Amino acid sequence: MSKILHSPPSLRFLSPNSIPRDPSRELSVLSSTISCPNPAISIFKKLSSPGKFNLPGKNRVFRAWSQEGPLQEVDDSPVSFELEPIYSESQFDRVIAEAQQLEESVIIVWMASWCRKCIYLKPKLEKLAADYYRRLRFYRVDVNNVPHKLVTRAGVTKMPTIQLWKDSRKQAEVIGGHKAYLVVNEVREMIENEDTL
Repeated sequence: MSKILHSPPSLRFLSPNSIPRDPSRELSVLSSTISCPNPAISIFKKLSSPGKFNLPGKNRVFRAWSQEGPLQEVDDSPVSFELEPIYSESQFDRVIAEAQQLEESVIIVWMASWCRKCIYLKPKLEKLAADYYRRLRFYRVDVNNVPHKLVTRAGVTKMPTIQLWKDSRKQAEVIGGHKAYLVVNEVREMIENEDTL
């Protein structure tokens, strides 16, 4: 008896900007991104293009949905925003100078690759960065990859340390030695109170 082997489905993920806003095309774009031998998906592909496959009542649902548009607006804000790495003292100086020129604040996360709390906290800070991505830029510095002079200049003694820099000066900091949700709350509070600093 021979076995039929199926390859895993091949899915192409779309960025929010690449999804067409024309509701009548949304189903065709979605169906064209799926290519797999799964019969259920094949039926979906046929259902999503009216006229190619006739099941009573099914095409009517897809046509009605495509004519009325999507049920809810797509939120294109990111869920997580990767912390941009800083590798040198000159890059750090450039980031701080650009922020001052643009009259913006920046968050610098000082961490180490060997620090368990840093590793655990990083994805939570990336989610926080997504909440403030229009207002602030978030950076990370691995203290093992930059000169010790820079770490000393920033006043970092413990990891992780999250600092708010504004006008080329450190305005506030949170030392993340306790539970991640508490650290994130303290960082959020620090950001919200930046105007009073």
